[in-house]
Amino acid sequence: MMASTTASSLTPPKVPMELHVNNREKLLKSLRQHLTETFRPLHGFVLLQGGEEQTRYCTDHIELFRQESYFAYLFGVKEPGCYGAIDVATGKSILFVPRLPADYAVWLGEIKPSSYFQDYYMVSMVFYTDEIVECLHELSKGVDKPLLFLLHGLNTDSNNFSKAAEFEGIEKFETDLTTLHPILTECRVLKSELELAVIQFANDISSEAHVEVMRRTRVGMKEYQLESIFLHHTYMYGGCRHCSYTCICATGENSAVLHYGHAAAPNDGTLQDGNMALFDMGAEYKFYGSDITCSFPVNGKFTSDQTLIYNVSLTQAVLDAHNAVISAMRPGVSWLEMHKLAERIILESLMKGCILVGNADDMMSERLGAVFMPHGLGHFLGIDTHDPGGYLKGPKKSNEPGLRSLRTARELQEGMVITVEPGCYFIDAVLDPAIESSSTSKFFNREAIGRFKDFGGVRIESDLHVTANGCHNMTNCPREVWEIEAVMAGAAWPLNKV
Repeated sequence: MMASTTASSLTPPKVPMELHVNNREKLLKSLRQHLTETFRPLHGFVLLQGGEEQTRYCTDHIELFRQESYFAYLFGVKEPGCYGAIDVATGKSILFVPRLPADYAVWLGEIKPSSYFQDYYMVSMVFYTDEIVECLHELSKGVDKPLLFLLHGLNTDSNNFSKAAEFEGIEKFETDLTTLHPILTECRVLKSELELAVIQFANDISSEAHVEVMRRTRVGMKEYQLESIFLHHTYMYGGCRHCSYTCICATGENSAVLHYGHAAAPNDGTLQDGNMALFDMGAEYKFYGSDITCSFPVNGKFTSDQTLIYNVSLTQAVLDAHNAVISAMRPGVSWLEMHKLAERIILESLMKGCILVGNADDMMSERLGAVFMPHGLGHFLGIDTHDPGGYLKGPKKSNEPGLRSLRTARELQEGMVITVEPGCYFIDAVLDPAIESSSTSKFFNREAIGRFKDFGGVRIESDLHVTANGCHNMTNCPREVWEIEAVMAGAAWPLNKV
């Protein structure tokens, strides 16, 4: 029988609405500066459309609503069906809420007055969504076709475009679809102190839940049982109703599937003695997320081969890459170079373990690192797990193996939050062609690498806040081999805790 969940010492914090007020002020300052620099008048409205509730196909089952991220960033609104505007000239904020039918009160609760939304969300004015045209024309003081700055632009992580606001009567306005997106996206790249506090709590409760999962992992369990422990802990003790992303709870060869856990591979494997676990899970709190990966042996003890891939003390593989990147991070450092640093350390470690042979510089030139780590080193984190802005400024995306998967190649700046997640995987679909390739076959010790055919992979992921002089690790999970083995044997975490 599994032990009961360990209680948490954490208390979910109250998140002040000033966080979103400050975000609006930050956007307004940046937008006004841009308009001034481009010799454009300081008038018009920023207008965003919030998310809509979705039903499950043709049924009346309503999926749990989560607000559209840009709208959440500026307004912090939980409810669906809203619009929000900011008057560029005056700075006043306007929230437009849906006019609800009378039977809403029967099925879904009290119909709140406009004054509630104005006070709760700290906006200047509140109107109904069917009053958008009338309201914005009235505030424009007789301008025939007021200007609307609408959100439309490419998300370089997903290759999807932001949806510009639509409403009946929009033809009565002049619309600008190019100005807002890059400015608002850049605002999201650098986090405020209030944002950092929320991200830190999401990390704290998620780190705690990962430790709980480690403690309760046993051979013979199902992967989804460990997922359920994580979800229970973050919701029970952190009030986290949403996850930042679909949980990846992979063991054995499943851990070589980078985005395992999807509907066709639903975390349903059985934990086998001798398997490694790779659990990538992060809770979301008040829109802001975390993204943490822990790798550990399901039986609580590392084998020599597992240690070879994982441990810094023997061959300086994934953990050493993770730690080396964190030590090197500071403002002005190129993220592309951090990725290459992680690749080099992993390749050199595999050479020391006699899995690879040859020269590390030659391996880097042939992009051999992408065979073992085909994903990017990390990504921006905030309201979205893959927060936008990766390629707004600086270098463009590379087309080389591995580097094409980098979600940003920018230089680090103080205030960024970015994940550091090096990994080493044995993926047949990538490894087999490399072993047979005339340009890379010479690097492989075929006999040695054969031991790892069904090994899977290891990833270690922490969330880092870039500070003035370096970075702060917001994640607090066991990382060293001895720490993991001690916690899985029942030791308290942190280990010096009485």
